[in-house]
Parts: sequence; structure tokens; C-alpha cells
Amino acid sequence: MMQEIVRKAIKLAQEALKDEKAHGFDHVMRVYKNAMKIAKAYNGRIDGEVVALAAILHDIGRKSERKDVHHALISAKMAEEFLLNENFPKDKIEKVKEAIIAHSYSLGVKPTSLEAMIISDADKLDAIGAIGIARCFIESGVRGRNIGESIVHFIEKLLKLKDLMFTDEAKRIAKRRHEFMIRFLEELRDEMMGVA
Repeated sequence: MMQEIVRKAIKLAQEALKDEKAHGFDHVMRVYKNAMKIAKAYNGRIDGEVVALAAILHDIGRKSERKDVHHALISAKMAEEFLLNENFPKDKIEKVKEAIIAHSYSLGVKPTSLEAMIISDADKLDAIGAIGIARCFIESGVRGRNIGESIVHFIEKLLKLKDLMFTDEAKRIAKRRHEFMIRFLEELRDEMMGVA
């Protein structure tokens, strides 16, 4: 039964995110893989079904986001409707919703369960390192930002993410990815100044 729900959740995420660029289905699958990697360190202490479904469904409401309603809240509501329809246990639905709501950096909701911490960390990991650099410039292109404005985004947000991880496994991965971003920014600075 669980495999069938996961399969349907993946299909829902693919459809919901088909036109997204930096937050598309490929992002969802990387978050899922990050989450499952982190979850292994907590085997027996977490609900793997909650982690898997929250990772897959965490951004399904992005297309419906409005200035007055954050995508994480919309995604949580959509996930609840989907999981109720699949007869998923109500107590687990609440955990999935909490993890989805708490995943967002910009919403500022702190995760309280280990499952929610894992989803938050998995999502943040996809914003740093080589993939984070690529996604930053994709998003910058979509928003019409120039290189300088993209660098500001690195400084104001992406370089802070390493210190916002909750789990030890995510902290370990984030350290390496953060160091890569620092090297990239140093090289970019040198090239922009004509000294490299």
C-alpha cells in the first residue's frame, strides 16, 4: 500500500511542478534523496513514511502561491487532501503537514519533530553546493537578476544555510557544500575583477 501511495505522490508532484524551473520535480527528487540519506542516521527513531511523503509533497503548492499565502501552507493543505483520499493514517498526515510547513526557510516556522527537521535540512541542502549555485542562477534568470544581485542572494541567504541545519548528517554534508560555494564565490570575484 505504501509503495502505491508513494508512486501516486510522485505522479502528483511531477504534474504540480512541471513548469517550475529551480523548484521543479528534479528538486523534489533531490530533496527526497537527501531526506532518505539523513533519515538512515535515525533509523528506528523516525517514521520513514512521513519523511518520504513530506519530501515528495513539500513543494506541490508552489504554482498556487500568492503574496498572502505561502507555498508551504498550500502544499501542506494539498498533501492533506491527497493523503486523506488515500486513507493514510490521520496522525501521520499531521506529521507530514508539520514537516511540509516547517521546511520553508522564508516562512520561518521551526520544525519540532525529527521528521520535520530532516525535511527542512534536506531542502536546505539542495540550495547549497554545486546544485545550489546552479539553482541560484536559474532562479536569478527567472526573476531577471544580474550577477551582482545573485551574489547578494548568496550572501544574504545561501551562505547562512550551513549554520541552520538541525541534524548532524546534514551539518556534515552542508560543511562540504558550503566550502565549495566559498571557493566558487572567490573565483567569481577574481574573474569579475579581472585578476584571475
